[in-house]
Amino acid sequence: MRNRRPFVTAHLRVRRRTDNLLTTQYPPTGIFQTGYKVVATILDTDGRQGVSTVRTFVVDDYEPFLRYLRSILGRRPGLQVIGEASDGLEAVQKAQDLKPDLILLDIRLPTLNGIEVSQRISRVAPHAKIVFVTQEADPDVVRAVLDHSPRGYVLKLDANSELLHAVDAVLEGKQFVSKGVKARR
Repeated sequence: MRNRRPFVTAHLRVRRRTDNLLTTQYPPTGIFQTGYKVVATILDTDGRQGVSTVRTFVVDDYEPFLRYLRSILGRRPGLQVIGEASDGLEAVQKAQDLKPDLILLDIRLPTLNGIEVSQRISRVAPHAKIVFVTQEADPDVVRAVLDHSPRGYVLKLDANSELLHAVDAVLEGKQFVSKGVKARR
């Protein structure tokens, strides 16, 4: 009898113009033979998980909160913090240089507010997904933010319980808005 290769279960997000989440079975050698950027979570035949890296950039002007965000992101394998910024202009420049996959961004920043930063970043790093992590809960501000293409909005008070859910949703092409914001609408 022929020696057959084991199959692995793969959860793939193929990035082109939109994100599509596919769940299917592939031979282990055939997964990455496409011209697209593939972000994959792969379960091998022993059930162990290997996770690709999501390059994450964090922007907040309050150093203790930056450390807090890093600790939350550290809970999830595959989220790698590649840079930080503490003001708006620095954030735009670093986003252009680093080309992150994901950006966590505060609204109230020195030199340039987060809404303007997100608009500029969308021009210099258009593939980056943006999640706002902020204290601002005013529904008018939330609407203004979400009208400018960021897909996630998390209140700082809810970051511990909601940030990783927001990251997952945004990376899958969905929108996420903090429960604290929804309750105030």
